[in-house]
Formats: sequence, C-alpha cells, structure tokens
Amino acid sequence: MKKLVFLFAAVTATMTAIAQIPNAGFETWTNTAGYNTPTGWDNLNATTNALSVYTCTKGTPGFVGSSYLQLTSKTVTGLGVAPGVAVSGLIDIANYAPKSGFPNTTRPVSLTGSWQYMAYGSDAGSVTILLSKWNSTMMMRDTIAYATQTLSGMVMSWASFTIPLTYRSSSFPDSAMIILSASGTTPVNNSYLYVDDLAFAGSVPSGVTSLNSILNDVIVFPNPATTEISVGYSETEAGSMTINISDITGKIISSTTHNSTQGKNSVSFNTASFRKGIYMVTLVSDAGKHTEKIVIE
Repeated sequence: MKKLVFLFAAVTATMTAIAQIPNAGFETWTNTAGYNTPTGWDNLNATTNALSVYTCTKGTPGFVGSSYLQLTSKTVTGLGVAPGVAVSGLIDIANYAPKSGFPNTTRPVSLTGSWQYMAYGSDAGSVTILLSKWNSTMMMRDTIAYATQTLSGMVMSWASFTIPLTYRSSSFPDSAMIILSASGTTPVNNSYLYVDDLAFAGSVPSGVTSLNSILNDVIVFPNPATTEISVGYSETEAGSMTINISDITGKIISSTTHNSTQGKNSVSFNTASFRKGIYMVTLVSDAGKHTEKIVIE
C-alpha cells in the first residue's frame, strides 16, 4: 500500500462559497457497493473493497447523535497496511494524497470535536486542518491557516478537543480541508481514530494573524511549577477565553473557558496530578491564539 502523503500543494479546486464542515456529526452515510461511506468524506474503502477490507466504518451510537466516524488502519493482503483515513473532500487514488476540500470563507480560531484514538507501536495518527485561497496571479493555492495535531499514545474514552489554527495570512480563504488519519507515514495494523461532532469555533478578524495584537502581557507562573499554575493576561475588551494545557504529544490534559474582563485577568490550574515534563498552555479567543511553554517538576 502506498503511503498517504499529505501534499497540500495537491489541492487544486477553486471554491468561493461559505459552507459549514460537511457532515460534521457523521450522521449521513451512503451505501456504495455494499459498504457505508460518510457523505462528504472520501476514504480508501473503494480501493480495499475488492478484498472485503474497510478502514472507514460507521460507529453507533455517536458521542452526539446516532453515529460517528471510525477509522482503523488494517492489513490488506498483498498491499501491506492501509491507513484509516478520511478527507473532507476528495482523495487522489493515484497517490493517496488529499485532492480537494470544501468551500469556506470563514477564519475560525480552532477546530473542535470529540475523539478516541489508539496508536500501536511507533505509529501516530493526526488531525490536520488547512485553509487556503486560490492565487490567480501565481496559479497556485496560498495557505491562509493550518494546524496539525499528532495523536500518539491513546485516549480510550470520548474526550473533547480543541485544535487552534496558525494563521499565515490576514486574507480570507476560499476553501478548507480536514484530514483525519489513524496512522502516520508508516501505518500499523489496528491503530484507530474515532471522531464525532466537528465544528469550527470562533472568528479571527481580517488583518489579524495572531492573538498577540489583541492579547497582551501573557504570563504563566510559577515556571517551573509543581502543584499549581496561574495564567495571567490582559484583554483590550471583554470576551470568552479558552485555556488549554496539553502535553508534548498534543493531548489536552486540562481545559477551561473563562469569561474575560477588559484589563487584567488570571486563571489558576491545579497541576498536582500532572506528570513531570513539558506542557503547552494555549489561550484561544475569537481573536486568535497564544501559546506558552511550561515545565512541571
């Protein structure tokens, strides 16, 4: 089985309308040649169907609603291990690369949803988001924003996630692509990723590429810490602020949403149960995001 290589440059479709994430709750499925396919999401079932192997299947009941997406990397006789992968658009069967996404002209702060996953051996799945815009002068796609969350380790029961996007441009995109994969570049049999209830959250204003232009004086203290940390920041206006603490694999260990006031704000976290190591504290609001590194001793 050829490796699934995420070639963002392969995205060639021009899309101009506003749209929500297609079939974001994985409630709609189409029966094709005796197997189910989530509407709006391409996968490798058509390639492995002849051998009665399916890496993309319907799970029930959903974390929200009646169903969810199950992606499982599986051994295919004569081909090796096929990765459990789904793309919100189309996959190019010639090289197993994402080919196109869906229309989107919004600038979300993050992708949210619920997941379960397990990586076997040295495998590591991922969730990738790409916002892009067609450049008619250069005849290519410009990256507006992106994010990749590696899923090493495991989350064995439903957990909520938030993946902040990093903006490279202050422009508005014309399309979006979400790539869900149970495996990395060398798939391992039985690695899996279950996903439900996807959504784009927040809105980054035009002209803003990071939260630094609106959010000021961010400090996490003490650092290094042992049993507690405080996250301090100043806001130019009142609003909602989500603060996530994640480990080095990207797994969110603790999260809270705080109603910020104009001026100085402070949020405390109990870290007594955290393992020693490096963690990332990410502040996410409608304006964008800001990340600080901390050490727990």
